[in-house]
Amino acid sequence: MKKKTELIWVIGITFALVASFLIALGVGRYSIPIKDCVKVLLGMKVDDPNVKTVLFKIRLPRSILAIIAGAGLAVAGAAFQSMFSNPLATPDTLGVATGASFGATLGIMLRLPSLGIQGTAFAMGLISVGLVYMISRVKGESSLVMLILSGMVISSLFEALVSLIKYVADPQDVLPEITYWLMGSLSGTSFKKLWIGTIPMLIGIIILFCLRWKLNVLSLNDDEARAMGINLKLMRGLTIVSSTMITGSVIAMCGKVGWIGILIPHISRMMFGNNNKYIIPASIGLGATYLLLIDTVARSATAAELPISILTAIIGAPVFIILLRRTGGVKT
Repeated sequence: MKKKTELIWVIGITFALVASFLIALGVGRYSIPIKDCVKVLLGMKVDDPNVKTVLFKIRLPRSILAIIAGAGLAVAGAAFQSMFSNPLATPDTLGVATGASFGATLGIMLRLPSLGIQGTAFAMGLISVGLVYMISRVKGESSLVMLILSGMVISSLFEALVSLIKYVADPQDVLPEITYWLMGSLSGTSFKKLWIGTIPMLIGIIILFCLRWKLNVLSLNDDEARAMGINLKLMRGLTIVSSTMITGSVIAMCGKVGWIGILIPHISRMMFGNNNKYIIPASIGLGATYLLLIDTVARSATAAELPISILTAIIGAPVFIILLRRTGGVKT
């Protein structure tokens, strides 16, 4: 019966993702019938010549980015929650999001082109995690507790640097751009940017997906892991590097997007239990669907596009409270 239930959930998640993708392509200020979206994707002709332009220039690359970014943040959050044995762990536990935010705001203040801003954000995200790792090492070893504490310190440091840049930025031109970027948006996405920016996300997602069988042992100490024949340091290193690549790339391309990395893994655990063999794939599907729907609402609910982080918090916080009330914070 359990296998049958899991199969039903898998089919449901897959259907929800496909349906959300088609809805995202059709909904907007320029409404497109779903049948026309399907025809264009299959290479068939449609009566309205503008349909192909809208889909391939605007909505299709944006929807693909939403799918990859949502899946990446969710799987990074699930991996960190397993590694730190903490249900409150997020993709920014080691400070990559605040580091990337500082890099992006610095690039905006220096008036760099969009690709330059993304490159600076990604580089600073990697640097922030590198600093966390260096600070956490004591006598050649780096414990999970030291990693978390070092991440809190570095996050606070880069948050202060972001505030400093906002304080000195030109209030007429630069500051509004920084503020809007920090609130998150998938606008301005093109296929060219996708090929460049999503490669680290895809690599990180693939690595974590391949490690899903072994993620359950990340909370063990070194002696227990060695007894099971597992190189725990290598596993933790791969998890940290993969999650950092994902989160840094998402922040660089979309700005700060919250709640996905903490909310989606909890929903996956309610469906499939605590086994990462199932949590990781479920988080990928649910995270992609969630951000895709959020972005669709953000660009079509009002005349002006709403920042993504506002919607993820408004929707995510109440849902997370309901989950906590139902489960008591653990899977029963």
